[in-house]
Amino acid sequence: MENEVVRRRGADGRIPVRTLDRGASSSAAAAEPTGYPGGSYDTSLLVKYEHHVARHIWFGEERGPKKELKVAGHGLKLTSRVPLALPPQMESWVSRSGLASLQRTSLNKIDTNLVSAFVERWHLETSSFHMPFGEMSITLDDVACLLHLPIRGIFWSPQDVTEELDVELAVDYLGVSQGQAQSHVRSCRGSYYKLEWLYDLFVHHRAASSWAYATRAYLLMLVGSTIFADKTFTLVEARYLLLFRDLDGCSGYSWGAAALVTLYRYLGDASMYSCKQLGGYPTLLQCWIHEYFPTVGKRGENWKPAENCGLPRAMRWSYRQGVLKVDDLRPILDELTPTDVIWRPFEDHRAWRVLDEICLYRGCLKWGETVVPYLPDRCLRQFGYRQYVPSPPLDCMMATDIDVDWISYHQSVIAVIGSSTVATTPSEVEDGYLEWYYRVSHPRLVPPHRDTPREFPVPVYDAGPSDPDWARVFTLIHRYLRQVNAEDEDPQFSDLFEALHISHSH
Repeated sequence: MENEVVRRRGADGRIPVRTLDRGASSSAAAAEPTGYPGGSYDTSLLVKYEHHVARHIWFGEERGPKKELKVAGHGLKLTSRVPLALPPQMESWVSRSGLASLQRTSLNKIDTNLVSAFVERWHLETSSFHMPFGEMSITLDDVACLLHLPIRGIFWSPQDVTEELDVELAVDYLGVSQGQAQSHVRSCRGSYYKLEWLYDLFVHHRAASSWAYATRAYLLMLVGSTIFADKTFTLVEARYLLLFRDLDGCSGYSWGAAALVTLYRYLGDASMYSCKQLGGYPTLLQCWIHEYFPTVGKRGENWKPAENCGLPRAMRWSYRQGVLKVDDLRPILDELTPTDVIWRPFEDHRAWRVLDEICLYRGCLKWGETVVPYLPDRCLRQFGYRQYVPSPPLDCMMATDIDVDWISYHQSVIAVIGSSTVATTPSEVEDGYLEWYYRVSHPRLVPPHRDTPREFPVPVYDAGPSDPDWARVFTLIHRYLRQVNAEDEDPQFSDLFEALHISHSH
């Protein structure tokens, strides 16, 4: 069967001291386990695990009657609100803004079960999903390829907006009367504008040939329905209108970083047991899943990459209603192996989006007052490098020169890739990485059968087949044999084990 070194956790999810690898320090081996049941043995990394949804799932505790999150998706509304063509006067501004691609990328509906199952594996300390074989994340490169948003540019600094300023902004930049603006802001009960109201303003100003007003209302409605979608499902923060005061200058922002910061923040919130909703742009998350995990979830394709004419990769995917619920997907994710992943899905998209080295910047990203760690050293396999044990996460609360760090990104890039080498196989990791990972994280969410407590293996995977087709054959056979609990010496499965060995050697 697959060559693997077996790490065993007890039924409580802990790794007993006696099973630590030879590489573990003697002091660690002598210490009593202090980790969480079903969670990390070493609690120094996931310091918020006590409040994480994964800790509760291990004991069969759900967020509520509905196991899936409530997810804000505006795809159907955008389909009706985005015109087939904008007037030339508006098209020029929208195109130069860098946001034009958002008009067509949204999925009509979101598979809330699929999205929720991945959110349960997100950890805000590391800005990454903790999978059975290591960490993965949504990177700046993913945003660039999926949404075609610019990732270079400046961050937007926070600015408080009172209701009085909301009114002034609406009068000055959306072309409404003082009374109309006051009435609308009062109805929003806070510093917001309604998405439907912005759409109506766009229609009105377009008919009146008031192109600047129409464009601002349109762009604010567009980002409020996509990368800045919040958990109200109907509103957008009024302060974002400040981004579009100068329609000729709004192209200078790093819209890709803005999308990522917003999504990271909401993923962090939604990974906590007490949260029941997810904000941000769920299309970005779901399309990321479709690209990297071809065997998980229901995927509908509009076109094949070979037929790609340079469109954002998110437009490749269409909604298909999934049949699996969250609790069906959890054990599927638990059993994923590195060969289930397409580690570099965008290599056939490089003619339109070259991998920008700034995507390997390690530091903090910010948008407004929100600051999140961006840590590509934790998901190096997605960039074609061998994964090593990463440095401890950054404390963004202590970061003071984020804009300077972003501009001088070269130094951090050199540090990230200088500690690694180009991978010879897509899922390659350095010796000791998986042993470290299983100590500080949780390889699975679902415990063994509670009526028969037992140990279960957490494998250290080797490289596996190098050819993608053989890797897929290997994965399918291996998954089936694990599902039926087949043993190598069972003659009933001898042919399948032989096929497994053959596929593994290619």
